[in-house]
Amino acid sequence: MATLGTGLEEKDIPAEVVRLAALLQGGRPPRPCPLTPRQLESLAAFCDTLIPSVEVPGGVASDEDLARFYGTSASMATVPGHIAGLITKKHLHPELPLLPIMLWLLSTWCGTFAICGGASLSTSFPYFRKFSEVEEPRREEILMKLSRSCFGIKRLLFRSLKILTVRLYFQRADEMNGNPSWKAIGYCGRDPELPTLDDQRRRTAPVDEASERLFPNPQLMGPLYQALVDMSGPEQAPNFRALHELGSPVAGNGSPLTLQCDAVVVGSGSGGSVVAGVLANAGYRVIVLDKGRYFPTATLSLLEGPSHEQMYEKGGMVSSDDLGILVLAGATVGGGSAVNWSASIRTPDYVLNEWREEHGLKLFGEPAIREALEAVCARLGVSPSTSAGTPAERLSSAVLRRGCSTLGYPVVNIPVNAPPGHDCGWCHLGCKDGKKKSTLETWLADMTASGNGVILAGCRAVKVTTSRQKGGRRPVATGVIAKFKYGEVVVKSKVTVVACGALNTPGFLRRTGLKNPNIGRHLHLHPCVMAWGYFPDEITSDGWLGPEKKSYIGELLTTMSLVPVESTYGAIIQTPVLHPGAFAAVTPWTSSADFRRRMIRFPRTATLFALARDRGSGCSRKYPASLSYKLDAADEKTLQQGMERMLRILAAAGAEEVGTHHRDGEVFKVKGSSLEELESYVRRASGRGLRDSATPISTAHQMGSCRMGMDPRTSAVNENGETWEVGRLFVADTSVFPTALGINPMVTVQAIAYCTAQNILEVLQASSG
Repeated sequence: MATLGTGLEEKDIPAEVVRLAALLQGGRPPRPCPLTPRQLESLAAFCDTLIPSVEVPGGVASDEDLARFYGTSASMATVPGHIAGLITKKHLHPELPLLPIMLWLLSTWCGTFAICGGASLSTSFPYFRKFSEVEEPRREEILMKLSRSCFGIKRLLFRSLKILTVRLYFQRADEMNGNPSWKAIGYCGRDPELPTLDDQRRRTAPVDEASERLFPNPQLMGPLYQALVDMSGPEQAPNFRALHELGSPVAGNGSPLTLQCDAVVVGSGSGGSVVAGVLANAGYRVIVLDKGRYFPTATLSLLEGPSHEQMYEKGGMVSSDDLGILVLAGATVGGGSAVNWSASIRTPDYVLNEWREEHGLKLFGEPAIREALEAVCARLGVSPSTSAGTPAERLSSAVLRRGCSTLGYPVVNIPVNAPPGHDCGWCHLGCKDGKKKSTLETWLADMTASGNGVILAGCRAVKVTTSRQKGGRRPVATGVIAKFKYGEVVVKSKVTVVACGALNTPGFLRRTGLKNPNIGRHLHLHPCVMAWGYFPDEITSDGWLGPEKKSYIGELLTTMSLVPVESTYGAIIQTPVLHPGAFAAVTPWTSSADFRRRMIRFPRTATLFALARDRGSGCSRKYPASLSYKLDAADEKTLQQGMERMLRILAAAGAEEVGTHHRDGEVFKVKGSSLEELESYVRRASGRGLRDSATPISTAHQMGSCRMGMDPRTSAVNENGETWEVGRLFVADTSVFPTALGINPMVTVQAIAYCTAQNILEVLQASSG
């Protein structure tokens, strides 16, 4: 009998737990390869130029782990095969179909010369060579030229393959959930304190005899098990018991499956879950649809690669069309709340005032929004972080606090939706003990406890159904059509709520037939740039940064600093969560040797980011096929000011070296340099332009693409959250934000959704009256 590496046999664990847990484990094979042998040869040569197999260089204290790391090339780690498999993924990136063409060209001597130029030529006849035949030092020279080419397609070739190669190399886990680089770079892999399934089983017991027969040891499936119908598993897996208990008629034995409820909610993130919880608690029948899977704590692996693949939009590989901005968005039951960093910051008064005065939205000046903020913070258990300012604080957070204190910059503690002692450094991959109050533990759990709601996981909504009532001026939403692995489901409802997130909501509304030109426009992303500082392991004179501190250990987000500016569209400085794959993706590559040196320093590299409240905007109308975003000139200046301040903070905190993530990879050695030299570097580094994609820009917040307003000519939904074109069709996610917010959006989106839920209650009460 097989086990799950916990000493517990599979027969003792619910089949659904086994299936879901397997998705988050290492050792999964690559997708089928669509490339020809010649294309694959070119791809392997490219990847092995980025990460070759070499001897440990002189001057580096070698050991078995370092030797293994240096000796394992990208192709030895099966990276090219996994990249080749990704090329088959639909809508991963609009330019991805060009990669096979470029790889084919590199497999020919003429194509190699056209792309790589004279550096690919040999000194002997026949002179011209394909890329895989060029010696490695020359290939490195070629890659550097590609990264700086005046031709956008060449830069795109380098950036896309660089990001994919280094990310997969450092985050992939093998069959034993290990990686040849992790020990060498000082990374422990998944959280060593992660409870095993055996531990989870000992802590739980069946709720009752009937539940035990239907679902052995159901508590392993977490607080939502009674309301969950997983549509992503084997054909015989969906258990419709929850639908029958809800009292929703189930029609038909095959496809389409037809269900009926009072409200259908598309999306289970911070917005949709609030609406679902409020309506269910009020006694209305609610069905939640989510394309993502539900991963209870018992199934989590906290492995970066598999968790990103299963719990993030496009496997954590969303980017703008030009790769100028990298985007993280949750795509699991619970949405971003299940994988965010716990920051729970109330909507600033100046934002509420702006939305009320400049956009005419009275809601943001009424007691209702204040009451909603209170209710949300109470339900999330928002409280001060207990690790902030203590020896337990995360490396980067401690550095930010120290540097700000030295320079006299403002620094504040960030409130969190987690109890004291929640210092997990892996919570962006799921909360290992369920202590973080995500929607899984709060609003969706409330819906489950009410007995009035179900969640159809692994179910992709296609469009909203509508009908035109007699005498009505506009159509009315009547439900949703969705698809799952083995068929189609039709949900008929009195009210429909769309909460797919600012990336996906516009496309869903457009597929429904809505024509409002504001749908998909005005997308704000809170663009971020990063700076880093290296802090050696030596204990500092006052012991504030001992060798036990690592960049990936400790509570995710506890500290921030405001960058003073003249307007409310400024920047804040916070600390990112970077495990090896994400760290490698943003780290500049100037040579394989330099890149490995930077990766070895990963555990003691503190990283800060400056987040701008962006004036500029992008478009997600055609997402997932396309995502456009261009950095505004004013936002570029704001981020440059943030970069200047971050470099000063890192140097003041005692960093031995500091730098940015600009492609040139310049490193400034603080130790031994004069103040004048530091000032010269800071001015030069922070003065670089940011709109040419030479410096990675990233974001974890998306908002505004279906913004709320008082006029259909300038907005997509009204003050109640209802679309202008279709009655009883509401939007309840960050896409309704009138502008960029400027801080972490979880509390704000939940408060707005809470108000929207009150409006929906009035509609439902009127329809049943």
